[in-house]
Amino acid sequence: MKKILLSTLIWLCICLLTIAVYFAVLACTILFYPFDKKRILAHWQCFWWSNAVIRLNPYWKVEVTGRENIDKNRTYIIVANHQSLADIVVAYQMKTQFKWVAKKALFKIPFIGWSLSLTKHIKLDRGNFGSIKKVYSEAAQWLREGMSVFFFPEGTRSETTQIGDFRNGAFKLAIKERVPILPVIFEGTATAIPRGSWIFGVKTNAKLKILPAIETTNYQLSDFAKLRDLTHSVLKEKIS
Repeated sequence: MKKILLSTLIWLCICLLTIAVYFAVLACTILFYPFDKKRILAHWQCFWWSNAVIRLNPYWKVEVTGRENIDKNRTYIIVANHQSLADIVVAYQMKTQFKWVAKKALFKIPFIGWSLSLTKHIKLDRGNFGSIKKVYSEAAQWLREGMSVFFFPEGTRSETTQIGDFRNGAFKLAIKERVPILPVIFEGTATAIPRGSWIFGVKTNAKLKILPAIETTNYQLSDFAKLRDLTHSVLKEKIS
């Protein structure tokens, strides 16, 4: 009963923080629209949201390593494993600008989805070939404008802590646009928000590991599978 009551309180606080960040994002969008078309200031609001969500949860502890591997003057395709919804919260601890590639259903969630739309993240309608083409077109445009793009190349949350097979699109795009891959590992987030449950109760020591970038300049488009497999092996090797 104690876990249920505490979990209810935590989720209530998360909801209130999510509503608050939506209005902060909305204010930044309206006030700075002519000067901030990339929604950089709006994206920054998600950093304090992430900090607050992590700190208010007595079950969560998050450790971040490798921020020094992010060159603020470079643009990346960020590639990460996907364990749970908590990955979204923890990812903002990177403290860098990026655009998510996120499934269409998330954009329909009140406040969360509205914030995603306002900050111009990329909407993916799975199974719709036209949507997939549009995703890569939008992602390429953001990369050309100096904005990193964040992919979960497994396509969905893993049912285990093991890394699943990667889809090809992010790696083809990295080679085509001549941008490096920035590998990122989430560890421990699977227990932070267990799949199919809303109850907190397990102490979680989550880790966000930002690994050195993988350069793509020596790859041809036909080499995308080599780049994909290299990235997969790097992540698999570094995960505990």
